[in-house]
Amino acid sequence: MKFKKFLNSKAIFYHKISRFFMFAMYKKYEDYLPKVKNIQIIGTNGKGSTGRFLALLLLEQGYKVGHYTSPHIFEFNERFWLNGQIVSDEILENAHKNLEELFLEDLDKLSYFEYATFLSFFVFKDCDFIVLEAGVGGEYDATSVFKRDFCIFTNIGFDHQDLLGKNLIDIARTKLKAMSNEALISFKQDQSILDLAQKIAKIKNVNLHINFLEQNNSIYEAVQEYIQKNNLASFLQDNLFLALGAFLRICNKDEKALIYCIKHLSKLDLKGRCERIKDNLYIDVGHNEMAAKVLVEIFKEKKVHLVYNCFLDKDSYSILKVLKPIIKIVEIYHYESKERALAGDKLIENLEKLNIEYQNFSKIQKNNLYLVFGSFMLVEKFLRGYSER
Repeated sequence: MKFKKFLNSKAIFYHKISRFFMFAMYKKYEDYLPKVKNIQIIGTNGKGSTGRFLALLLLEQGYKVGHYTSPHIFEFNERFWLNGQIVSDEILENAHKNLEELFLEDLDKLSYFEYATFLSFFVFKDCDFIVLEAGVGGEYDATSVFKRDFCIFTNIGFDHQDLLGKNLIDIARTKLKAMSNEALISFKQDQSILDLAQKIAKIKNVNLHINFLEQNNSIYEAVQEYIQKNNLASFLQDNLFLALGAFLRICNKDEKALIYCIKHLSKLDLKGRCERIKDNLYIDVGHNEMAAKVLVEIFKEKKVHLVYNCFLDKDSYSILKVLKPIIKIVEIYHYESKERALAGDKLIENLEKLNIEYQNFSKIQKNNLYLVFGSFMLVEKFLRGYSER
């Protein structure tokens, strides 16, 4: 497969964001790219599930829908969800061929994420809608060079400060300046972020909506019923409310129609969102303080064996400080990471500063409750090892 050979030549992680090259490539080939209604998802946490909920809602209406998300856990194909299914190698190979024929020698100049983003438009070329998840950034993200019909902002918090800014307002500004045309943001953001969003919307002449949908009692009850029926983590309801807020505006739905759609909505099909693997084992792909706070709320009545590791550029001290109330012991999961350095001695130092007991991970024991948390890569390595055992 040529697309796999191409991916193997590219580094997955990057240490700087440059929109200018991506924008130049987009302008060069804009007239030849497939034209699809584009809904962009931007934020710190919750982008994947918000996007998938919206894609499922649109699919239930009979639309052809593509959902582009990142990163993946096991296979690159997971980034491309088409009409309810992860796409096949054959579909990706055909899309790669289309992209290669258009870009010629420019193809090799694209980064891993830039390539995947352009590829998505050929994977989803026959769709009515593409739900396009931003990567790390906002205004400088590869997904932000495309014309967008609707922008959705999920929770914004601290993450990737080396790329986005050192304080919350700088991070929020970088993300919010990507808004275009029509946008939606939850009322549950920090007030300073909501104020900034409204200011930017006014400057850019964007029709910005603030989502208060969960304050509707009938819709709230329908969402609660859906979450409980499908045994989903409670925090996912916030992302469903946001997806519903976008859906009702895109498809012009009233309350009665919206409740009907919730009752007939398929189960969320994304792995690793506080997912229960067995009675005493949960996995979560989160990797920042915001995700940690959610987990503390979910496990507040329990003590967990935290199976953990993280990259050196992550603030493991702040994350573990948040998680400390639910931690019985940290079990460090060792694995090889070629592109990004793991925390190593820094993690040990932070555990000792926080007076958290730790040991190396050995195996899952039936009498303990385990939470695997720290990154997509950690979850992948753990699940592969767990499956082998």
